[in-house]
Amino acid sequence: MDLLIIYLTVFVLAIFIGFEIITKIPPTLHTPLMSGSNAISGITLVGAVLAAGDDQGALATALAISAVAMATINVVGGFMVTHRMLAMFKRKK
Repeated sequence: MDLLIIYLTVFVLAIFIGFEIITKIPPTLHTPLMSGSNAISGITLVGAVLAAGDDQGALATALAISAVAMATINVVGGFMVTHRMLAMFKRKK
């Protein structure tokens, strides 16, 4: 039970800190920072894959598989946004 409280506390603090950081960034910097956050999402994806492969029970496996799906969507979306941003700087023919 103590471990659950620690994990829940870290999760709530991560949500709060993430929200505070994102709301303080000007809109002009969101797209460039998206490419940098792709590296963090990639690390999250690796951790989720490792958690999904660990045999910790049905609930933990289901949560890990959903984390893999969400992290994959985040990484792919980040690359799409970065590609679109870089396309804006190409010379038009």
